[in-house]
Amino acid sequence: MRRSTRIMVAMAAALGLSAGAAGCGGGQDAADAGTTTLKIVATNYGDSVHKNSQGYWDRVGLAFQAAHPGVRVVTTVYPADTVDAKVAALVKRGEAPDIVQGGNFAQYAAAGELYSADEVLSIPVQAGFVRSLADAGKVNGTPYGMPFTASTRLLYYNKDLFRRAGLDAPATWQELAADARALKAQGVKYPIALPFGPEEAEAETLGWLLAGAGGYTDNGGKYDLVSEANVSALGWLRTNLVEAGLTGPVAPGRLNRSAALKAFVDGEAGMVNAPLSLMRQIADSSQNVPYGTVALPGSSGRTTPTMGTADWVVAFKKGGHRTETGAFLDFLYGDKYVREQAAEYQLLPVTVSVSAGMRADDAYRPLWHGLDALDGMSLYPLAETNWSRVAAEIRSRIGAAVAPGGDPEAVLTEIAKTAR
Repeated sequence: MRRSTRIMVAMAAALGLSAGAAGCGGGQDAADAGTTTLKIVATNYGDSVHKNSQGYWDRVGLAFQAAHPGVRVVTTVYPADTVDAKVAALVKRGEAPDIVQGGNFAQYAAAGELYSADEVLSIPVQAGFVRSLADAGKVNGTPYGMPFTASTRLLYYNKDLFRRAGLDAPATWQELAADARALKAQGVKYPIALPFGPEEAEAETLGWLLAGAGGYTDNGGKYDLVSEANVSALGWLRTNLVEAGLTGPVAPGRLNRSAALKAFVDGEAGMVNAPLSLMRQIADSSQNVPYGTVALPGSSGRTTPTMGTADWVVAFKKGGHRTETGAFLDFLYGDKYVREQAAEYQLLPVTVSVSAGMRADDAYRPLWHGLDALDGMSLYPLAETNWSRVAAEIRSRIGAAVAPGGDPEAVLTEIAKTAR
């Protein structure tokens, strides 16, 4: 009897292994064998040179299936500018994926549609996140957003253009404006590229507001958009850079991040405030632009909070796959895959162990500034359930605040209506 039982168990295990191995190919045998299918929607971080993120997720899925033959992993990757809308549509149809890697989570947490991180992650994995990122993923004190990637921004400057104009990297806003004037006198097309266009204006705006001692929220984390510091910062940009003709031929409100970064890579911009991924774009280009980086100067040269961005993983309850979801997430947050994602796309790792390892490795020196800032970054007010709508308002309106003759207070007041 015991021998028969062992044979039956072995046969079942073999069937399970076969079903899991076939899972990534989408075969029907997996479903017929009773395999659990985890559906994942993720963000593409690739570009024309680096392959899209589908390959990353496929590698993780195949490795996980090999270790968990009873689970099939199916991942669909969407561009960064459409993934949140795709997820919203799925949720509205009652077809929420098991796991989503994107930018929004607060509204789903408030609606009771998510597992908390406590419910799906093992204690060691949850404790291993960089603390500032883990805290940013909380809604009303409960962690729902699990950090997946992080980045910060630096002021890049073209060393050749600066040398020809006899300039040093700026340390204050006054020096930044003076450098831009000198670059303009040298015929530089974009003395400083200022992308307040709709692609990612909420990031550009936050960086300048923080540098001007403002931000999107007050010390208690509540919206404070129409603060004196915010109005003053945008007014300074309007008067000293835009109206002075130092931001190039495209109005900031129409200049998208991708176009601003391309101008820098092509040697047409003297300065641009940009994410760490610009280093990869420069390295992959044929222009070989020599560049330096510094933190975006504060309005008076003082140290200012580092602006950070992050993307998140959330686990939806709809499919009822809590155990399988938790096993996959514990696997995903192993050092191997956290480091691989960060290194491939010039992003910052979200765990303490990988961050420490990269900080100690000269191969990752270009990321050290960001790694040093990881635990003190100021991020978007993600716990606000209407942040996605406020961000959309910023993208569509903020360019008018820095346009010649623009009224920063009036624009911020209009945006604040959505925040309320």
